[in-house]
Amino acid sequence: MLDTQYEFEIVRETERIERILQEEDMARFREHFLSYPLYDQAQIYRSLSPEARQVMYQYLSPKEMSDMFEILEEDVESIEEFILEMNKQYAADMLASMYTDNAVDMLQQLEPESIPRYLRLMNPEQAASIREIINYEDETAGAIMTTEFIAIRANQTVRSAMALLKSKAPEAETIYYIYVVGLQGELLGVVSLRDLIVSPENHMIFDIMNDRIVTVNVDEDQEDVARTARDYDFLALPVVDDQNVLLGIITVDDILDVMHEEATSDYSGLAAVDVEESTVNPFRSAAKRLPWLITLLILGIGTSTLISNYEGLIADAAILSVFVTLITGTAGNAGTQSLAVAVRKIGSPDSEQRGWGAMILQELLTGLISGVVTGATITVVVGIWQSNWILSSIIGFSMLMAITVANLAGSLIPMLMDRLGFDPAVASGPFISTFSDLTSVLIYFNIAKNFLDVIVK
Repeated sequence: MLDTQYEFEIVRETERIERILQEEDMARFREHFLSYPLYDQAQIYRSLSPEARQVMYQYLSPKEMSDMFEILEEDVESIEEFILEMNKQYAADMLASMYTDNAVDMLQQLEPESIPRYLRLMNPEQAASIREIINYEDETAGAIMTTEFIAIRANQTVRSAMALLKSKAPEAETIYYIYVVGLQGELLGVVSLRDLIVSPENHMIFDIMNDRIVTVNVDEDQEDVARTARDYDFLALPVVDDQNVLLGIITVDDILDVMHEEATSDYSGLAAVDVEESTVNPFRSAAKRLPWLITLLILGIGTSTLISNYEGLIADAAILSVFVTLITGTAGNAGTQSLAVAVRKIGSPDSEQRGWGAMILQELLTGLISGVVTGATITVVVGIWQSNWILSSIIGFSMLMAITVANLAGSLIPMLMDRLGFDPAVASGPFISTFSDLTSVLIYFNIAKNFLDVIVK
């Protein structure tokens, strides 16, 4: 979120740019607007009125607009609105000036039937590159890769490779890695920019290239791609097909976007809500949340019904009702903690090696240890408070059992969903909390009813 001072500055600069656009002073506008950093340009642009933006499209070239739109890429709620208000040829030229992966991201915010119109207005070569990427399955390496990379031959000299690099650099998304390919486009090795700079000009590329290459398959899941980039600390990863033909690269900015997207997805699942819905219409937001809320309401009714079955027990020992929320709340918190840990472990690369049983055993032991400590603490507190050590022992033992069961549920449910092919994050925190309420009430009152006579005394 932008801080208050920055927001104030953007509002002030937006008002200034708006006045200049109203005066239709193109030279003054370009002097002021293009002096801002691209990020500030993007924030001012999105704050302008639609009328002011229409004037801006006349004063900025599609290439200048594309540079700014690279920054706006993540603002998916308004991208479609901005593109649709442009002249179609202007929008097509702007998209064609962007890196292919970013242009694909932009186009995917539009209605599918409108995409071919923009592609027909582009340069055929650029349109072909976009079509190639846009057809890959979503959330795969192919869907997030770019085709703007630099490839050289193994039998080139360093001098000729540097000449090629200089000519191709303006169009490439990154020049830190230069890929060595064979006659059929197969990936043979990689050379870093540093290698080229420090090597003698008459050396051959095959003498300095590194042929031990870390690659990702074009159909590989984007989360696995991000994990590979993180493990190897690369600025870019080559994307190959099953024949090891180099198709594109994935750069670090796209890796960061994937990490953000996956983290947001996991958090949304844990919270049972889309955490990025803040700019959506309130009715649409409510429509997205209501199915979960209704489901949890039904589960909550189950808890209430279960408690009603123990009305006689509560009537005979009203003190029991005081501690219901304490036990259910603590167990729910423990279950949510276990859920978060389980989802994280399932997504980690060593989860398969460790095995399902090992993770469940760890959470069981964690639940027992947490339950023993928490149960002992509440036993002492209630014993001193109520001067009834039988009651305090019942509450303490119930707490131990409830936390242990909640920990097991918090780890078992996401693991089971993962085995069934579903996103484990869907086993949300609210669901686990409500499920823990049911089990905690059942445990608490069944233990208590066996000691009713002692409690009443």
